Amino acid sequence: MAGGRRAAGLALAWGCCLLLCCAAASRLEVSVPAVVEVETGGTARMECNFYIPGNGSYTYIDWFYIDRNNLVRLCRIAGGEVVQENTDYKGRLAVGEDKALSISRVTVQDARTFVCQVGAGSHGVGENRTELHVYKVPEAPEITANPGGISVQSSDIPQIAQCVSRNSFPPPNITWHKNGEQLQPEEKTVKIPYTLTRESSGLYTVSSTLFTHVTREDRNSLYHCTVHYWLRGQRRDVESQRVNVTIFYPAQHVKLQVVPSSALVKEGDNVKLVCEADGNPAPVFSFYKRELEDSWQDLTSLADTNSGVLNLHDVNKSSSGLYRCQTLDLDDMRQLEKDVELVVNYIEGVHVKMEPSSPLREGDSVRLSCDAHSPVALDYQWRDEKGRKVAEGNQLFLSNLTFETSSNFSCKVIAPSVPGLEQSKQVAVAVQGKPRIVAISSPMYVRQDEVVNLTCKAIAFPRPSVHWNVNGTAHEYIENQHIASNLTVRVNHDLLRAGAMCRVSNALGVSEKHIQLLDQKTPESKGVIIVAIIVCILVVAVLGSVIYFLHKKGKIPCGRAGKQDITKPEARKDKIVVEVKSDKLSEEAGLLQGANGEKRPPADQSEKYIDVRN
Repeated sequence: MAGGRRAAGLALAWGCCLLLCCAAASRLEVSVPAVVEVETGGTARMECNFYIPGNGSYTYIDWFYIDRNNLVRLCRIAGGEVVQENTDYKGRLAVGEDKALSISRVTVQDARTFVCQVGAGSHGVGENRTELHVYKVPEAPEITANPGGISVQSSDIPQIAQCVSRNSFPPPNITWHKNGEQLQPEEKTVKIPYTLTRESSGLYTVSSTLFTHVTREDRNSLYHCTVHYWLRGQRRDVESQRVNVTIFYPAQHVKLQVVPSSALVKEGDNVKLVCEADGNPAPVFSFYKRELEDSWQDLTSLADTNSGVLNLHDVNKSSSGLYRCQTLDLDDMRQLEKDVELVVNYIEGVHVKMEPSSPLREGDSVRLSCDAHSPVALDYQWRDEKGRKVAEGNQLFLSNLTFETSSNFSCKVIAPSVPGLEQSKQVAVAVQGKPRIVAISSPMYVRQDEVVNLTCKAIAFPRPSVHWNVNGTAHEYIENQHIASNLTVRVNHDLLRAGAMCRVSNALGVSEKHIQLLDQKTPESKGVIIVAIIVCILVVAVLGSVIYFLHKKGKIPCGRAGKQDITKPEARKDKIVVEVKSDKLSEEAGLLQGANGEKRPPADQSEKYIDVRN
């Protein structure tokens, strides 16, 4: 029996289900999207789908919007025609083949509820509603930092910046961030008021201002604002630029330094004392130098009190000392100070000592010693008068001195640790002695009545004088220990015979040398000699020709006994060689002398071979 009751219950439930389904299938149904979103200026399209039982057809389709709980018809679709009502939407409406309603050039005022109503005769009337949401993406936010700067000692909560977002719908939210972290309103420390303005276009402008206390660490902080809005069910964000705010804070530390580094300052340099403080704005700077008995000399008039720089030009040894920079904060009148020691490196008292100090003679030796004073280590170099380095160290030893080694030597004192710091001292090493003649113009070939220059060059110290034993015009040239005298004189018989004497003398002695003058043949005499030689050669040639001619005629017999055969071998009968020997070699040597005065070798002057051809 229990099983029978269970089967009856199942049958009853199945019957009820079929009854409900059949009832729903026999009713008119209308479906539309719950929400349609569109941006201002765009076109909103709202679909309207419906079901009529038995595949029946609709009688009409009406589109409405709700205004103050009242339905206002926009248009009716009946018999394949669309009839628009005279509303604010006229001219912006369109109905598609699928009966969807489109609204062009959407504005924020179009954000309302729309109703699609379908009439199907005996099946009754059905309708459904859709919400049209209109949005406008906000413009990028504009942020403006406080232009006047903020003091950390301000008692009120100062304004940091203002953020403005324009032309959005619906109105967005604004948040503030410092160094990337969001700030939350806090009583007495952080305030974020905002204002909301609806423009005539229906769009919204939102303005938000950040107020918060700052510290000296915020001098490098970056602030920005973010605008948040919703679009198609998702949250979107737009960030502003990062801004930095000028923070005013008193100085806590002062630094005073020498530029360039104090270890490198030397006499003659230009030095800067740079004073820096970590306050903003920079405080007022004052400079002082400690004098004797702990008194301080005010140097502020020489400094740039705004930049904190004291310029010292062409410093010297007396510029060394303790300097002080003092700062004054005009907000709280607090003073800070810092000292620095300025050391001006120098070299002074460069002195060269020569041992022995008595006058030097040729062959002597001498030792040069160089000394100087400086607060830093020194190196010494020796250079000659041409600037060439000859030795290092503070001593220079010169041995076997001569006039030629006499020179001006300089001791160059260098401070390696201070680039450019150096001093020099010069000393003259003079070797004394009687004159020594080093060059004369002898022997010298001259001609009678010729004007010639006689030269005599000597070396000595002290400076010597030059004298000639003949009359003429003398010119002297002096270079270091050398003296040269040129005597212009006309050659006469006595000068040619006796020559000239150069005499050089000073307080330590005399030197003399003789200049020999030799007579030089004139070009005319040389020409006469040459002509004589040519004539002799022609005479010999003629004589040879006569002998040859007589031999051919048979006038001169040639035997083999006691006779000289002057003919050539049979193979060379066309040539005769005549040998001419001279007994006066010395005479011919003078005759054959060249025009340039050179003599020919004796071998060329003793024998002559002349070929005489037919």
